[in-house]
Amino acid sequence: MMRALAAALVAASLALPAGAQTLRIGIGADPNMLDPARSGAFVDRVVFTALCDRLVDVAPDLSFRPELATAWAWEDGGRTLRLTLREDGRFHDGTRLDAEAVRVNLERYRTAPESVRKAELRPVSAVEAPDARTVLIRLSEPYAPLLSVLSDRSGMIMSPTALARLGARISEEPVCSGPFRLTRRVPQERIEMERVPEHWNAANIHVQRVVMLPIPDSNVRLLNLRAGQLDLIERVAPSDVEEARRERRIAITDSTAIAYQTIYINVASGGLRDPRVREALERSIDRNVVNQVAMQGMFVPNNQPEPPGTAYHFADLPSPPRDVEAAKRLLRAAGAPSPEFTLLTPNSPVESQVAEIIQSMAAEAGFRVRIVTMEAAAIVARSNAGQYDAAFGIWSGRADPDGNIALWVASDGFLNRMGYRNPAVDAAFLAGRQSTDPAVRRAQYHAAAAGWLADRPMLILYHYRWFWGMRAGLSGFEPAPDGLIRFSGLRF
Repeated sequence: MMRALAAALVAASLALPAGAQTLRIGIGADPNMLDPARSGAFVDRVVFTALCDRLVDVAPDLSFRPELATAWAWEDGGRTLRLTLREDGRFHDGTRLDAEAVRVNLERYRTAPESVRKAELRPVSAVEAPDARTVLIRLSEPYAPLLSVLSDRSGMIMSPTALARLGARISEEPVCSGPFRLTRRVPQERIEMERVPEHWNAANIHVQRVVMLPIPDSNVRLLNLRAGQLDLIERVAPSDVEEARRERRIAITDSTAIAYQTIYINVASGGLRDPRVREALERSIDRNVVNQVAMQGMFVPNNQPEPPGTAYHFADLPSPPRDVEAAKRLLRAAGAPSPEFTLLTPNSPVESQVAEIIQSMAAEAGFRVRIVTMEAAAIVARSNAGQYDAAFGIWSGRADPDGNIALWVASDGFLNRMGYRNPAVDAAFLAGRQSTDPAVRRAQYHAAAAGWLADRPMLILYHYRWFWGMRAGLSGFEPAPDGLIRFSGLRF
């Protein structure tokens, strides 16, 4: 009853004229920073997909496809990436999208004080614009993940005119070149956008307005979809999928995600320093049970950053089966038969349930796990300060294997909050980055996986499945492993 009342109140406060030209989308949170240079949240990327074209897009099969760049080629032994830009790109303020605009943006991402993109563009030594349609990205060393980097926020190109006017305040008025321009934002309430008729892909953009409504509660999002107050929602909860699929007024579509859930571990201090204790923790856990109980079997149990069946998932490095007696033997060998640790957990119903399942399983092996529920930002702050034992983390996933794991477990990875160092793993990552040969890269990322999976600085638990709900009559939606909404072809 209370849940239905909450949905009715949200619907009443956010109701908009439906009309065939307005697409109303329920998103999981309010974006933090609408500036690609400073953005760090997944939901920001959902909004950016409407506002900001990227140099390269990612297809549902995780291959790269043209967006602002119509072609690309490696030169100079992999030390230069040549991009050819489309001729019909324009920013929302009328500024021409040319090679100089791309150069200005890439230089900002790799050098500006406010930019958090510096690490992913570290190998870039120079960006050149020899003519209006050609961009040359010079590298200090071969760096195969660069295409993937340019398919995300580092490849989102903003108007240099707006950047010169607003500088670090560009998030207040983001001016990009995407299919929609921002017209109004009410924090915590709505983001309103309108179609750009001059956009290079305007012929395939069929709605006139997009309104994104941040609704953190997945149940409330779904109830508003059922009530006709929303047309499309992201992240339908696994517990609601089967019932929602039986309703005629809505449709559910899904895709196995490149996003994964992990528990990362402080290996520098605390009760999980000893690798035998970390192995015992993993041997006490059954990922399949976690999936069945907490996610109704809807997600994909996995111990690796790449989903099963993809090129960089290694079937010969599987999750170890649950073995409580083996876990107890490992703890005795480590001289810690009853280790204690604190698990920092987001205040989310799913993660809280997963934490309780792990707590119960680990207790059978002798672990005493204390669950501490916190806001996600507080967990990151505690972890970055090294003031934790273990913590939940989620990674939204990238189309290149390096972007899915090296940033966590490489010695210089910007998400390496664990204090993990393994020179052999670092060397394998380096070799993998420096080759564009898929066979060479696969061998190197396999070597890296063999090392860090044995050391266990993190325990990946499962890959998500993205579930989207839409009202009947909405067609052209293309489910994607990265969880983003592409607007090309969407129509009522």
